Amino acid sequence: MTFPPLPDVILEPLVRLALLEDLAPAGDITSDSVAPLNTPMHALLRARAPGVVAGLDAALLSLRIVDPSVVVSVSIGDGAAVEAGGVIAEFRGAARSILMAERTMLNFMGHLSGIATLTREYVRAVAGTRARITCTRKTTPGLRALEKRAVRLGGGVNHRFSLADAILIKDNHIAAAGGVRTALERAQSAAGHMRVIEIEVDTLEQLREALPLRPDCILLDNMDLDSLRDAVALAGDSVVLEASGNIRLDTVRSVAETGVGYISAGALTHSAPRLDLGLDAD
Repeated sequence: MTFPPLPDVILEPLVRLALLEDLAPAGDITSDSVAPLNTPMHALLRARAPGVVAGLDAALLSLRIVDPSVVVSVSIGDGAAVEAGGVIAEFRGAARSILMAERTMLNFMGHLSGIATLTREYVRAVAGTRARITCTRKTTPGLRALEKRAVRLGGGVNHRFSLADAILIKDNHIAAAGGVRTALERAQSAAGHMRVIEIEVDTLEQLREALPLRPDCILLDNMDLDSLRDAVALAGDSVVLEASGNIRLDTVRSVAETGVGYISAGALTHSAPRLDLGLDAD
């Protein structure tokens, strides 16, 4: 599945910061030294391992900022699978420009494609169940919008983007409020009609306390499989149930089979291995 690229107004500050990190304070002194000014180059962006492509929007903007005259041809777009050796894109233009943007392009794409690839593995692991895979806010500072888009490209869905997106009452909020009921009642009195409320519970007793107050969603935190099954039986279809806490690729299928609607995994964004990509002059 593909989605439109992020708007440049979101991407450009991040891309410019990445380019500045690589090029300050004196530009690319290696390329300036070895490549005469008008040296042409034809380069291929290849996958060195199979995966799911993500981050082309950031990568191509990196190159466009460095040199908008470089001609780009994309063969495999964001959200598509690529095999080892597959050509994702090719570039024709000034060697200095392509080399200057190379590492920034690969950094964005390797990281984001890794997230998309891992997400797709999780999604495939729960195929045939009702569960949907979602990410968390455990993202790289500054890159949340890109990382969450990569999750979607891998077939997952997004949890909230920020603290202002929805009310999510976690264990420390419950402690601050003095209990599940008090926390929920206060949140419901403060929320407008467009505001979703989710509360985290880690015991069946807390679940029983929360259910009569009818939150939009209940997060079942670090519950074992038997407790998850009991929670699904208790809640029925009265509320959306999300399982979270120590979710791994080798355990996610068992969690999905308990009947929960959503499974959130921080690993999608904080532990995804980079997809190995390379840029080779042809």
